[in-house]
Amino acid sequence: MKLSCGLLMYVRGDGGFRVLLVHPGGPYWRNKNAGAWSIPKGLPEEGEDLLAAALREFREETNLQAAPPFLALTPVKQKSGKLVHCWAFEGKDDLSAFRSAPFALEWPPKSGRMAEFPEADRAALFTPAEAAAHIVPGQRPLIEQLQRLLENG
Repeated sequence: MKLSCGLLMYVRGDGGFRVLLVHPGGPYWRNKNAGAWSIPKGLPEEGEDLLAAALREFREETNLQAAPPFLALTPVKQKSGKLVHCWAFEGKDDLSAFRSAPFALEWPPKSGRMAEFPEADRAALFTPAEAAAHIVPGQRPLIEQLQRLLENG
């Protein structure tokens, strides 16, 4: 089973909270919005601690700082079968440092030319309702879990 590890950053304010989601970079995702956004996440390296992998991936995809405490959420299984391990943490609403590491892709397909694209081309803070409309459907339960945790103290 494939694993993925990520962080769900939240920011409190105005009587509620917002969560950070990223939009995947690259030509395949350019015109997709609803159901395309994700928590910053990625694959752990062999033998890597899952929280360490989540921290590394968060930094690579956002260039933002993650700080403890980290709240472990129950892993969710996406439609692809990938199991997503996630930790939530409280962050800041300043996304001005957002920048994402690049990846290489043959583009256009079968052209023999490689192009670089950012892993995430956008980052934004969403209310839980907005996030539900934007996030990959298999990750919605992560936001629901976080909402229950914050409401129950």
